[in-house]
Amino acid sequence: MDSVIQLYPITNQKLPLKNLYLQQNLLDRYSMKGNAFVYTNFIVSLDGRIAVPRSTGEGMKVPENIANPRDWRLFQELAVQADILITSGRYLRDYSKGDTQEILQVYDNPDFADLKEWRQMKGFRPLPDLAVISHRLDFPIPEVLTQANRTTYIITSESADQDRRKEFQEGMGNVIIAGKEQIEGQEMVDQLSKLGYRTIYSTAGPKIFHLLLSANILDRLYLTYANRIVGGDPFSSIHEGDLLKPAVDFQLASLFFDPSGLEGLGQLFACYDRV
Repeated sequence: MDSVIQLYPITNQKLPLKNLYLQQNLLDRYSMKGNAFVYTNFIVSLDGRIAVPRSTGEGMKVPENIANPRDWRLFQELAVQADILITSGRYLRDYSKGDTQEILQVYDNPDFADLKEWRQMKGFRPLPDLAVISHRLDFPIPEVLTQANRTTYIITSESADQDRRKEFQEGMGNVIIAGKEQIEGQEMVDQLSKLGYRTIYSTAGPKIFHLLLSANILDRLYLTYANRIVGGDPFSSIHEGDLLKPAVDFQLASLFFDPSGLEGLGQLFACYDRV
């Protein structure tokens, strides 16, 4: 796996793509903050698409013409540094139908064997736990996602359906109430922090991204800019929700150009820290 070029901080030096994000060591960020470190990642086309409709017409997925193994490698490097992954009811509905895959693939794909070894060396549990954010609670919990001593939490609100809450509580015993009428991001992170989670990686979509932004709890944003225009309607962008008041400010922390990405079109790997 060949090199990327560091554009910021300005050095113009070439660095290996492999382990590019591992070297950022997000656990250090947690220790500096003293509370759980929350981060997320998206790949986006030049015209702002992160997801387009599936060919079946049901649900959305990352456009096939921007998804690529070099970005997926860095996604896995971020996932392997997480104590717990945030996902959504939509993901579990898609997973149960076979429309999506396991988030962390270091145990299934031999290309990521080094990441499995890294996670073990750093003392992480074999698999990150899961936090499923949902108000409607209209999803199943696939058995495979609770194996290997993996804990799955349901994050919901007091106003969510009480019968469904009771079903999850009796079946799993891991329902977290984070808010009255709606799920409150700060309450969610505070409770996960009290449970000992240090690094929280949101792998969910634009609505949960809005939740994290509106609560001002997202610490870091990773964006891969694919040098391709996709088009199409409808589509999803990185953010869906009400106007943020005030706007959430970020500063560029690092920027790398990957000249080999997308069959030579190239792509940018950007990292932003919340101000």
